[in-house]
Amino acid sequence: MFFSGFADEAGKDIETQIRATLELGWRHIETRAIGDQNITLIGQAEFEAVAEKLAAAGITVSCLGSGIANWAKKITEPPDSSYAEMKQAIPRLKKLGTRFIRIMSFAVPPEVLDRDWSAEAIKRIREIVRMAEDGGVVCLHENCSGWGALSYEHTLRLLEAIPSPSLKLVYDTGNPPVHDDVRGRPPYRKQDAWEFYRNVRPYIEYVHVKDDYLKDGKEVYTFPGEGKGYVRETLTDLLKTGYDGGFSIEPHMAVVFHDAAVTSSDEIRYRNYIEYGRRLEKMLAEIKAELGR
Repeated sequence: MFFSGFADEAGKDIETQIRATLELGWRHIETRAIGDQNITLIGQAEFEAVAEKLAAAGITVSCLGSGIANWAKKITEPPDSSYAEMKQAIPRLKKLGTRFIRIMSFAVPPEVLDRDWSAEAIKRIREIVRMAEDGGVVCLHENCSGWGALSYEHTLRLLEAIPSPSLKLVYDTGNPPVHDDVRGRPPYRKQDAWEFYRNVRPYIEYVHVKDDYLKDGKEVYTFPGEGKGYVRETLTDLLKTGYDGGFSIEPHMAVVFHDAAVTSSDEIRYRNYIEYGRRLEKMLAEIKAELGR
């Protein structure tokens, strides 16, 4: 078991991200944004400099948080940019010494939710996974915006359609409470985090820790255990059932990667990230004590 995190929520530049990771006493980081660009898209010279700074600090990249097939890539639009990003990401994964890359499965706009996008989504993800297989890396599909996360049944259909060792799951505890469960007819209820987790548990390779709830239709992000993500229950069950992978924090409390309207001062976002990490450490220590570990 190890700790990691989307340290771009602590600060935009890699120096601040490294400082936050080391202050927590962690040796892993989940790389996503450097400045205002994803690490898969920054220039090669800048990427090389980032890789050197991480290596010098003794920090290992646990997963590359790419933008492949994410919330900004609609299924109604061509997939070319995601294919190109995957192609560029593979040698960067090799350089960083990690085999995990986070992907999603193309956002389905609300106005076309009534159409069956399964064949198109599966075809696209199959191509991305084929590239991963050829490159010797593993795609971790996140239960976030995308066809494969519209319900736990969609996730299972995606995995069953692409039975590859290069396709596993990263489970995010905070996504279900704020995402629609797109089964049946609208208006849709929100997903139940515990139900989602229990159904996909056998495929989970990595975990994002986030927590939240809806208030008057708006997303409210909280420290772990204070929202409706069943964080403590999920972490307890993971440890009881033999999980020994990474727990990567994604607070979303001071900044939200996909929502530029949510901002905080540099010091507030940094201290919030540190506090979030400390609270997760405390929660897991309590759980391990309860389990007699």
